[in-house]
Amino acid sequence: MRIGVAGLGLAGSAMISAILDHPGVILAGGADRDAELRGRFAQDHAIAVDGDAAELFRRADIDAVYIATPHQFHRAHTVAALQAGKHVIVEKPMALSLADCDAMIAEAHRWKRMLIVGHTHAYDPSVRYIREIVRRGDLGSPSMISMWTFTDFLYRPRRPEELDTARGGGILFNQIPHQVAVASLLAGRPAERVRAMTHVLDPRRPTEGSCTALIDFGGGLGASIVYSGYDHFDSDEFHSWVAENGREKVADQGRARRALAGVSGGEEALLRRVRYGYGGGAHAPRDEPLHQPHFGILVVSCEKGDLKPSRDGVTLYAEDGVRDVALAGGRRPGHRLVLDDLCAAVHDGVPPQQDGLFGRETLRICLAIQRSAAERREVAC
Repeated sequence: MRIGVAGLGLAGSAMISAILDHPGVILAGGADRDAELRGRFAQDHAIAVDGDAAELFRRADIDAVYIATPHQFHRAHTVAALQAGKHVIVEKPMALSLADCDAMIAEAHRWKRMLIVGHTHAYDPSVRYIREIVRRGDLGSPSMISMWTFTDFLYRPRRPEELDTARGGGILFNQIPHQVAVASLLAGRPAERVRAMTHVLDPRRPTEGSCTALIDFGGGLGASIVYSGYDHFDSDEFHSWVAENGREKVADQGRARRALAGVSGGEEALLRRVRYGYGGGAHAPRDEPLHQPHFGILVVSCEKGDLKPSRDGVTLYAEDGVRDVALAGGRRPGHRLVLDDLCAAVHDGVPPQQDGLFGRETLRICLAIQRSAAERREVAC
């Protein structure tokens, strides 16, 4: 399957690396408004790269597209790609409103094309293994899903819209969706109610940077979500200093915050492009041991035991003792499994794990979290 990538920033770069490693797909094109990123892409690949996503969508030699453009363009770009006859993987969040999600889903049905939402941490091998244990009922019914993540997210170099909640900035549309998608996948049913609190603690970064939420999935199952991106505590300390991408790391809390001190807005946008845009090195292969990727701490509690992702798999805490289950890893397993889903859906008609309805449900919960925090009360989803 020939895939084009719209958006050559952080997410697009990660998917390009995964496409190059995947035996079932071919990198067939790219698109970005940034001339420097297009130039870097053209140097590495003897394929066309466009300055406008619409030009990529119109190409007859493209079967599917990965949309990693800024969030506010997800609806327009997804609809345009579907109307051009392409299958679509769209980066999270699916869109910024439920109406946008509905329009995207309707177009996918209209043109009979696949629409997959790339919440890649819900594809992590440890999450999928835990899901199978829960579905089989090996440890009885689940009661609690606990997630706890502290990062430097808010102090990584940002473009202006990434610090504007109205345009999809901040953690509610960038980081909380990872946790919500994992919780929804493990719960296996829609959320009913939410109670949440969010915080804007740094006026220089005027968007939500931390959140506490309780999600009621009904039937006695609840998920608690804690996230902070203020670069103080680092929850990888509780993950044996394995980073989100599975690489070992050195403790250096506050480094991102210190590095950004005194940097102007224009300089910050440039830093983001240089560091995280295509060719910036953030996703360059390294010869080093890789452990399982993760998104902070996750503990799933069932009637007869608990489960937790570990450095290299999943740890089961059951009535007969504790045991570790090793899982296959490698680079970018979540991205690889998203591509597996696309191939299986297109070639074999296998329903994808995260279709448009899954992406819509994730956004529905995130918007309920935002509303609950604003209204300071519990709300129905």
